[in-house]
Amino acid sequence: MKPQDLSKAKNPDLRNSLAAMLRAAEQARQTAIKTNTAIVVMIDGKIVRITAEELRRENQEK
Repeated sequence: MKPQDLSKAKNPDLRNSLAAMLRAAEQARQTAIKTNTAIVVMIDGKIVRITAEELRRENQEK
């Protein structure tokens, strides 16, 4: 499902699921930084490992 599809869903839980997933992703990033571990994400269909150091740099750029 695309974000546009979720925003038009009849079920309120489904409509709010995108925001919940974004919050969970941010929390995972912060936990990885605090514990100095990496996270694994999928970018353009490829599995990518992002280190805590890379996450710290991303935070500084914001």
